[in-house]
Amino acid sequence: DPQQIELATASKRKLRRFIVIDEVVDKLYGSKVRAYFEENNVQHKILALPTTEETKSMDLVLNILHEVQNFSLDRRTEPIIAIGGGVCLDIVGLAASLYRRRTPYIRVPTTLLSYVDASVGAKTGVNFLQCKNKLGGYTPPVASFLDRSFIQSIPRRHISNGLGEILKMALMKHKGLFDLLKNHGKYLLDTKFQSCNGFAHHGDAALQTTRIAIETMLEELAPNLWEDDLDRLVDFGHLISPELEMRVLPSLMHGEAVNVDMAFMTYVAHARGLLSAQEKEQILQCMKGLELPVWHSGCSWALIQRALRERLKHSGGQPRMPLPTGLGVADIFNDTSEETLKRAYEMWVKD
Repeated sequence: DPQQIELATASKRKLRRFIVIDEVVDKLYGSKVRAYFEENNVQHKILALPTTEETKSMDLVLNILHEVQNFSLDRRTEPIIAIGGGVCLDIVGLAASLYRRRTPYIRVPTTLLSYVDASVGAKTGVNFLQCKNKLGGYTPPVASFLDRSFIQSIPRRHISNGLGEILKMALMKHKGLFDLLKNHGKYLLDTKFQSCNGFAHHGDAALQTTRIAIETMLEELAPNLWEDDLDRLVDFGHLISPELEMRVLPSLMHGEAVNVDMAFMTYVAHARGLLSAQEKEQILQCMKGLELPVWHSGCSWALIQRALRERLKHSGGQPRMPLPTGLGVADIFNDTSEETLKRAYEMWVKD
């Protein structure tokens, strides 16, 4: 908003910023963040917090809001800045939406998963009563600042975790993205998504992969930002995984749980005749190449039934099941029988 920019820059008042940063990120980058604000003569408060699925609660939101109130933040000109993974961005987004009914905030993702997933869209939330993101809202940030250099410091497993959400978009919408992951998956893991000179035969696979993943996500989310339409391809991998992820915490990360869900749904698609045996195998091999789990012992038949019952409660009485109908193409189905699901589960367990 040009008027807001003019107001901020013309003011004699010193620039002030309130920053919430994940405590692990703070250990790695906190000194650089502080130096940046000091060099730019910005009065700032940095709140370092443990932002994990186990701590993703209203208690942490209220902790942030107490500190925001003490800082006397001006919600017109002083956006809250969130620096961290998806959990951090979700928690801060919810806190910002509650403070004086809505305070602007900025997302700075520091993991691959948050870079391609949590940084896009409007959702905020926290876990409640052992249910994932049961409390939350739709409050988009004023900006998301994307910097892949953060990703070089995260462990290999976290890279793989983010690749789960990228693969979701590939399977639903983009055969070219699937081919990128199939052909360059190990390279992306090895280089941690940094653009490296001297690897011309890979092109800039990191830039292409992240750009396509975010663009396809935006294509799906932007026309339906408030989820008025419940038929959402981006829900692929998110029918069983919320129940599984919360049940087995902390053994599975979010993208890993999503991938276990996608692996099962790949079998469902095959059992329905939507995928050939060769296509099913290509998908599973790609998942393994990305070092993602294709099975977890916690994903029992009883858990799947329970998760799908929960799905019906929140999707207008229809399962609205996104399934691949080929590589990079998909549709939503409401007529998958229990017999088909059970047959797919038995094939999955056997394999």
